Amino acid sequence: MADQTQRTSGEASVAPGDGYAGDVTPTQAWSILKDAPNAVLIDVRTQPEWVFVGVPDLGPIGKRAAFVPWQVFPSMQVNPEFAKQVQATGAAPGEPVLFLCRSGARSRAAAIALSKLGFERAYNVSGGFEGPHDANKHRGATDGWKAAGLPWVQD
Repeated sequence: MADQTQRTSGEASVAPGDGYAGDVTPTQAWSILKDAPNAVLIDVRTQPEWVFVGVPDLGPIGKRAAFVPWQVFPSMQVNPEFAKQVQATGAAPGEPVLFLCRSGARSRAAAIALSKLGFERAYNVSGGFEGPHDANKHRGATDGWKAAGLPWVQD
């Protein structure tokens, strides 16, 4: 694990997960991205999700999210090039790498996989981009990036 003095204030309160750095709320993720110059947000959803649902907008903090699918659409098999594609984004093993999916399951799997490759600051953004269904079976209102009021865009 990286030395605690290297961590941002947003990372300091994160409880380690089983096999990865732990879960962060969307608000903690924003704080880490803002405070750590080399922190990267990797959206691991599929291309149709990015197009039809929307994507995080990191423009207000001078960054851009990276888009690397954990699973390949339409087969939904795990992306065999995932680790190589993550490294191509500029993500570095000693820096915070935050993984985001729809609700937090795929991004947790991605964080665990990258942790096994030496990324000791691989975090899962809990609640994902849209969070779970609400009482009306809609996503985006009760948890996740959208519900937290963080910037996002949709084509």
